[in-house]
Order: sequence, then structure tokens, then C-alpha cells
Amino acid sequence: MHYFSTLETDAVCRVVFANDQRLRPRTVFANNQTTNDRGPIVEIFLSHAREFWYICAVSNLKVLLTREQIAQRVQELGAEITRDFAGQSVIFVGVLKGAAIFLSDLARQVDLDSTFDFIGVSSYGNRPDPTHELQHGWDSTGEVKLTKDVDQSMEGKNIILVEDILDTGLTLTFLKKFLLAHKPRSFKIAALLDKPSRRKLPIEGDYVGFKIPDEFVVGYGLDYAERYRNLADVCIVPRE
Repeated sequence: MHYFSTLETDAVCRVVFANDQRLRPRTVFANNQTTNDRGPIVEIFLSHAREFWYICAVSNLKVLLTREQIAQRVQELGAEITRDFAGQSVIFVGVLKGAAIFLSDLARQVDLDSTFDFIGVSSYGNRPDPTHELQHGWDSTGEVKLTKDVDQSMEGKNIILVEDILDTGLTLTFLKKFLLAHKPRSFKIAALLDKPSRRKLPIEGDYVGFKIPDEFVVGYGLDYAERYRNLADVCIVPRE
């Protein structure tokens, strides 16, 4: 059996229970004893754990892009890259951490000799707590520092920098300049999402999945305080 900790979305879970007799709620504690007076902790069959968790986790989120839409668009981007670099090899460089899932799916849609690497950056400035950032946004000082360099030579290679979201352009401008210093044969940017309304520097993606409004989005690698990265859909987090 699989045990869940206290669920934040008790109301949603009760609806699930009312409509699905496969789920048997009861209160469970670390010592495996049960009681009826300590809150909404449930035991369910392991075979339904993923389905149940997903329903509860996204109950307060609004789906912006479904997994089907994402899969279709990633396939189209992969086909574009395959045509543009026909007969050549490419290196996908993913920006940690958010681009990991996008890079993995995109690389498998490219019918070329390819490999991948990762690079990490962080922004200077005192980042607010997650709740304040969600409600009011956050702009760094504009300074970006490298936290992880690529592990292989980029010289003379076809480089595709893979990012989860193109926002202010500060990070990608820094990374473009940094990677061009490695003297690649060519350099392109692939971004799953683009928020043009947030742009501070004039930079665009070469392969863009979706242009989206200025909303706080999570899922498919994007996070809110390190949560929701593994959601299959891209969802909007309510600001209130």
C-alpha cells in the first residue's frame, strides 16, 4: 500500500472519493495505526497513486497548455531542427533546471546525430519569498553569473541553447554571449515558452513553442518554489 501525507486539497479529494469506489479513504499514521480524528490523510491502492496525486496537485491551477499540445509542438520543433541541420550533428545545451524535460523530449524528436550538455546560471539580487514573487513578480539587477559551465568543447559545433521560457532576455543574452565566445559553427535558441511582454533586452528565439501572456506558469520543468516541475501540463498559478 502507498501512504500520502496530509493533503492540501481535501475538498477535491473528497469529490474523488465520492465518485470512485476504487479509492478507500482512512486516516493513517507513521506507526500504521488508524484513527478518525486527525485530518485528511488517506491510504489508496498503489496502482492509482499517480492518478490521485495528479488530480489533487493541480486542483488550484489552471491549465494553459495541455500535454497533448506540448507534445505536438515539440514534435514540430524537432522536425524544423531536423530540416535546418540536415546531414549535420548538433549539441543541445539545456539551461538548468527548468529546461531538462523540454530538452529530453525535443532531442528525441530530432532525427540527427546529436548529444546534449547542461549549463547553469543564477541572477544577482535579493530574491523575494515565493509568495511575494508570485503576486508581484521579481526583476533581478540584470547581472547574471555562471554556476555551471558546459562539459565539452563547443568550438566548431552546431549549438542549440534550450531554455524553458524566454522572459526578460537577461539570462539568454548572457548565455548567448558566453557560448559565442566558444566559437561554435552556429548558434540557435530553442525556448518552449516566450513572454514577449516581459522583454528587457532585444533577443528572440529561433525555435519557439508558444507565446504566452504574463502569467506565473509551472509544469513541464517550470516550478513554483521547486514544486510542480513534474506536471505534464503547463499551468497558471493563481496570483491570489
